[in-house]
Amino acid sequence: MSEQPSKTSLWIKLRSPSKRTLGSILVFGFILGIIFWGGFNTAMEATNQEQFCISCHEMRDNVYQEYKNTIHYSNRTGVRATCPDCHVPKEWTYKMIRKIQASNEVLHKILGSIDTKEKFEAKRLELAKHVWSAMKKTDSRECRNCHQFESMDYTKQGRRSRTNHQKGFSKGETCIDCHKGIAHSLPDMHEVDPSAVVGGK
Repeated sequence: MSEQPSKTSLWIKLRSPSKRTLGSILVFGFILGIIFWGGFNTAMEATNQEQFCISCHEMRDNVYQEYKNTIHYSNRTGVRATCPDCHVPKEWTYKMIRKIQASNEVLHKILGSIDTKEKFEAKRLELAKHVWSAMKKTDSRECRNCHQFESMDYTKQGRRSRTNHQKGFSKGETCIDCHKGIAHSLPDMHEVDPSAVVGGK
């Protein structure tokens, strides 16, 4: 019968693993990393679907119903901008920052802050201001995924649009400065300068 290895010899082996043991650990760690990364990205993509966004009734029964009546939902070309297209950045770093910020929204979902139509309407201006502020800080980055200033053909725009776009661009304004009501009903705007809103319903 062979003797059991002493605690000292076992400690020495653990402190100085063989190349084979190190190789096994690296391969195992690599496989676990792939599984984790794949699962993480799958979860991220699942939360970037419109169906996920409207799975809570606050969104489904309020802003989603408004959005269905806009040109971003239905238009002559059949190009649809969904919730994540406008509200979630495509670049990984900015997307992760947005997902972390969304944890606050999950908290308010749990607390029931906007779980009725009345509560939602009471907070609509505050919620809208958060979105407008975020879009202003990013120079309407998500709008620009589809709308490029450099690609605009002013000759095909109406006189008012052409004038306002050229004036706005020359002043360094961004999409959200004028198009606050483009996809959702505007809140009570008594606290907001009405001259800053174009395209509201």
